Amino acid sequence: MVPRRLSPHLLQGFASDQRSGASSSGQAATVTGSNGSSVVALARSTHPGPTVAVTVLSVVLAAAVGLGVGRTLLLGAAVLAGQLSIGLSNDLVDAARDRQVGRRDKPLALGLVSTSTAVAAVTVVTVLAVGLTFVLGWAAGVAHLVFLASGWAYNLGLKRTAWSAVPFVVGFGALPAVVTLAAAPPAAPAAWALVVGAAFGVAIHFTNVLPDLDDDARTGVVGLPHRLGRLRAGLVAFAALGTAAVVTAGGLLLDGSLTPVRTGAGLVGSVAAFVLSVVGARLVRRGGATRGLFRLVIAAALVLVASLALAGTALVA
Repeated sequence: MVPRRLSPHLLQGFASDQRSGASSSGQAATVTGSNGSSVVALARSTHPGPTVAVTVLSVVLAAAVGLGVGRTLLLGAAVLAGQLSIGLSNDLVDAARDRQVGRRDKPLALGLVSTSTAVAAVTVVTVLAVGLTFVLGWAAGVAHLVFLASGWAYNLGLKRTAWSAVPFVVGFGALPAVVTLAAAPPAAPAAWALVVGAAFGVAIHFTNVLPDLDDDARTGVVGLPHRLGRLRAGLVAFAALGTAAVVTAGGLLLDGSLTPVRTGAGLVGSVAAFVLSVVGARLVRRGGATRGLFRLVIAAALVLVASLALAGTALVA
């Protein structure tokens, strides 16, 4: 049987329906892809590397203090939310400056994330950071507020001044207190632990901004590392890291509650961190790439904190 020919009008209508269906499918795929891309772009605006690193440090510190699984997870969630708040607010404040220097790694500056979306996200994570920590106790909540306020103070203006290191000294100096005060019952941190946190704050600040010194200078951001210059700022960063290692060793040796084996386990981390500080200083003097220096400091911090956890030192006064 020979098939009957379709009328021209029927063929035209069928083709129109096909084009309409294809267009609708394409639009749906675009919307889905756009939503997924927006989430990824928002995540990239949180400074994910430092955010994850600080969260892991806090969790390992909590293990060293012996908070227990539940309180450790709660503390980790609070610190994560706080770091998301600081990272997102940093990119919000710097969006115009990042556009000016042509930063291609900043989603807010590229328009991949709207300002309203970023503001809403910052609001949510900030409330979570404060609320979750206060669940662990008012003392831990206040200590975490100091950490958060320090980060926001840096973002909102101190980064442009000779006092740019102060928020890092205060904020990271408070981190051991956030952890020990989250215990039940809360305990004051050992003085040496606060000094170690502050020293790490200096190392983190200096190595984090070294790759961006030129871009920052073109837009009026002249913090302490910028005033010192690349070489001196790098050397100060790793001198601070070495100081943290030495002070940690002293704290371990003065902790009379530790057995010789546990003290030795902790000292291994101190020695490793000190060696990394020497390696970092040599890299700075050679004038090589600066992007890896921040990772070197974070690696040293993780080694040091992990060794404290293995040693079982309580980090409390």
